[in-house]
Amino acid sequence: MVFGIGTDICDIRRIEATYGRQGERFVRRVLGDAELAVWQQRSARWPQRGLRYLATRFSAKEAFSKAVGLGIRTPMTWQRCEILNHASGQPYVQLHGELRDWFEARGLRAHVTVTDESDYAASFVVVEKD
Repeated sequence: MVFGIGTDICDIRRIEATYGRQGERFVRRVLGDAELAVWQQRSARWPQRGLRYLATRFSAKEAFSKAVGLGIRTPMTWQRCEILNHASGQPYVQLHGELRDWFEARGLRAHVTVTDESDYAASFVVVEKD
């Protein structure tokens, strides 16, 4: 049974401007530890690729927060929700701490997809209840 659906579109230029003003402080506020490691690798090779990665994660977390109906407020925080990739490239949601406990207590499962093209990143999340 579908518990919630969330979608978000993010202007990569907005993320780039925020990063320009706040630098890595912004990145560390949005990304969890595993995401941060990927961002650092991608940014080192090509800074624009790092910005696209950051924008897709920002977008996916917004979509996830909408799908679960919490917005970005406790127990939902930027770092407690990570959008990672399986070896195949398929994205998945990895939750931590209180958010993971809240999610599991309700018997929920999340499915996520992310994309970026030119100036935009978009995400779609479906949350199911077992």
